Amino acid sequence: MKIALVHDYLNEFGGAERVLEAFCEIWPDAPIYTAFYREGSPAYKRFANAKSFSSNKRFKGKKIITSWVQNVPFFASKLHSPLRFLAPKIWGSFDFSEFDVVLGSSSWFVTKGFKKGKKTVEICYCHTPPRYLYGYPTATSQKHPFVKVYATLVNHFMRVYDFESAQRVDWFVANSLEVQGRIKKFYRRDSKVIYPPVDVEKISKGKRVKGDYFLVVSRLVGAKNVDIAVEVCTNLKLKLKVVGEGRDRAKLEAMAGKTVEFLGDVDDVELVKLYAGCRALIFSASMEDFGIVPVEAMAAGKPVIALAEGGVKETVLDQKTGLLVEDLKPGAFVLALNVFMDKEKKGEWDSELIKKHAQKFGKERFKREIASFVESKI
Repeated sequence: MKIALVHDYLNEFGGAERVLEAFCEIWPDAPIYTAFYREGSPAYKRFANAKSFSSNKRFKGKKIITSWVQNVPFFASKLHSPLRFLAPKIWGSFDFSEFDVVLGSSSWFVTKGFKKGKKTVEICYCHTPPRYLYGYPTATSQKHPFVKVYATLVNHFMRVYDFESAQRVDWFVANSLEVQGRIKKFYRRDSKVIYPPVDVEKISKGKRVKGDYFLVVSRLVGAKNVDIAVEVCTNLKLKLKVVGEGRDRAKLEAMAGKTVEFLGDVDDVELVKLYAGCRALIFSASMEDFGIVPVEAMAAGKPVIALAEGGVKETVLDQKTGLLVEDLKPGAFVLALNVFMDKEKKGEWDSELIKKHAQKFGKERFKREIASFVESKI
């Protein structure tokens, strides 16, 4: 079987890139096609420069094929969002007719509906239909009137293209029931749910530590609502460690009290230690597609205090592996934290039960399920 892997672009390293990483482990000889990469970014280092990462030697020499926009100045850093209307030209420049299977990892950049041979099977692993096209919260919100008008015009064109591209896909795989519903609603297509890979085995083996802080692991951007956790922990004088980077970091640091610490990006080893040492994870992202971070925290046996929206409702069991908060307001999270601490004081959080629940989302499970699905379609 000759297979090509296609990914939006290699810029950040988040949940979508962990899926790509798992794809590479299943099909190590498959080339990666991507719109562009930003050299020096976490994702680029993980895949294109893996020799500097001892734990990722399997990616050394990985063949990465970029589109023509790789050579457009500032495209990777500044222009990929305003010039997203170029997506049809970008993906149309690749020809996958020589492959038996094209497996796409798609979310933001309409990564589907490729030029391919009559016998080529296209499978789209859909993290979500593009959030910015269908009214879901995104990393940024446009305030300038001219930019809003421009975005409205471009997004109308992109929605038409997105729908037409979706009709050319042979099979859809959704990363959650939440996303399965979006695929049905916006594309009128059926899909199979295969939850994304979470390295629960590695995390669950971490040394058990009793820490005194709450934890946030997130990109520091609008839709993640990290300001809620910062405000609440500041007001309650609770220790909070914030892992992640993003354009909102300066604003969050300005509003944070002395009990809040910003750690920036950390490596996987340090992240496992932080999960092991926290009291609980606070996760307030709006309409999350799946949400890998809450599962990682649960793999460490830690409860999750999460906004009851999106895919999180499929992973966090209310009152058992965490608390689901129905309202995105500081007061609601204050109440949830008080409930958490009361249950903590009474010893009602069962670390082993939480760990056991997280096992169903493991990486090896994902690799078996996605490999079986692909093989069944050729």
